[in-house]
Amino acid sequence: MKKIAFIVIRYGQEINGGAELHCKMLAERLVDKYQVEVLTTNLKGYSNQENIFKEGEEVINGVLVRRFKTDPYKRKGHRPNVWATRYIRSIRFFLYKMHLLQYIANCIPIWKCGKKGSIYLYRKNCFYSSELFTFIRKHKEDYDVFIPITIDYPEVYYTVTRVKEKALLIPTMHYQKSSFYPGMTEIFTQAGYIAFNTQAEQQLAERIFGKHMSPHGIVSVGFNIFPPAEWKETTVKYQLPQEYLLYVGRVENSKLDHIFDYFLTYKQKHKESNLKLVLVGGIFMDKIEHPDIIYTGFVEEEEKTAIINHAKIIVNPSKYESLSLILLEALSQKKVMLVNYQCNVMREHFKNSNQAIAIYKGKNDFIKQLYQLDTSDILRKEMGERGALYIQENYNWDIIMQRLIAQIENIGQ
Repeated sequence: MKKIAFIVIRYGQEINGGAELHCKMLAERLVDKYQVEVLTTNLKGYSNQENIFKEGEEVINGVLVRRFKTDPYKRKGHRPNVWATRYIRSIRFFLYKMHLLQYIANCIPIWKCGKKGSIYLYRKNCFYSSELFTFIRKHKEDYDVFIPITIDYPEVYYTVTRVKEKALLIPTMHYQKSSFYPGMTEIFTQAGYIAFNTQAEQQLAERIFGKHMSPHGIVSVGFNIFPPAEWKETTVKYQLPQEYLLYVGRVENSKLDHIFDYFLTYKQKHKESNLKLVLVGGIFMDKIEHPDIIYTGFVEEEEKTAIINHAKIIVNPSKYESLSLILLEALSQKKVMLVNYQCNVMREHFKNSNQAIAIYKGKNDFIKQLYQLDTSDILRKEMGERGALYIQENYNWDIIMQRLIAQIENIGQ
C-alpha cells in the first residue's frame, strides 16, 4: 500500500478555509486505498497570536495528522533585498500582460534572480515551520507521494523543492501578483505532476511557465453536502432573518472586495428590499457594524447546509478563486449565485453552466443584478435548475478520484 502525505497550512474539523476543505475531502476519500497522512502546522488562524492546536499526532476520520509548530522570524540588521524580488515579480507580471512571458519562459524556465528575497519572505510568513520542512527532507524516502496544496504559503515551496518528482502539486493558483514571484518557476517546473481545478487556472499557468512546466492536467475537486441542521434552532442560534444574501468563507478584506459598500448602496437605493447580508465563516478583519449585516462566525457543516438552503441569493465577491467550493455547494442545492466578473474562474463557470450564475462587472452592475434576482422568483428557479444540472455533469466524485488516483500511481514511475 502506497504511503502519501498531504501538506497544507491548517487542518482540523473546525477549519473551513477552501484549500483546507479541499485537502480534507481528498484525504478522507483515499484512506481505503492508501496509507494517508496530513503534514500541517499547529495554527488554527492566520497569526501566531491566535489559538493553536497541540503539536504532535491526531487521527481524524482515518487520516493521521502530524502537526508541527511554526517559527517565523524577524531578522535583525541586514536582510536580503526584498525590493529587488518584488521588482522582478513586477517585471514578470508586466511581461505576462504583454503576452511575452510564456515565450521567455520557454527559453528561461527558472528565474534565480531574487531568490534570496523570496526565501526571506517565506521565512517571515506566519505558517513557516522549520520543523515541518525538516521532517519532509528527512522522511522523503518514507513516502511515495507528497501532495502540497495552495502556492500562497511556504509549505508548497519547501515541499516541492525537497521532494521534486514525488510532488503532486495542487496549486489553487489565481491571477494575482504572488503567482509571478521568481520562486514559483522552481515549483512549477520541478513538481512530478500539477493538478489544476479548472481550465482557466491551467491556462494561466501555461502562459506564465511555458513549455517547461511539469506534466499537468485538470483533476478538480468535488464537495460534501451534510444533512441540514434543524432550521428553527439554527435561525434562533444565529439570529438569521427571513431573507438574506449569503456569503460563506473567510471574512477578510481580500475575499470580500467591495461587498459591504455595494450591498449597503443597494439597500439605500431599494429600501423596499428585505434582504440582509449574512456572513458565515471565521472573521479576520474588523467588523462593519450595521443592522443589515449579520456575522455568524464559524458554523458546523450541518448548520451551513441549512443556512445555504434558506438563503435567497448567495454571493462570492472574491476576485481570486481557483474553483470556489461554495459555488459547487450552492448550485448543487439549486441556489442562485452572484459572482465577480474580475475572477477568470467565475467567468469560466458562467460560460460553462449556461449562465446558471449571475456575474457583475462593478458597483452599478452589482445593484442591477442583485435587484433582478431579489425580485424574480421565476429567474432564481430557472437559474437554480441549470446550476444543479451543471454540477451533476461536471463535478462527480467518482470521476475526480479516478483522475487523482491515476496520477498518484504515475508519480515516480
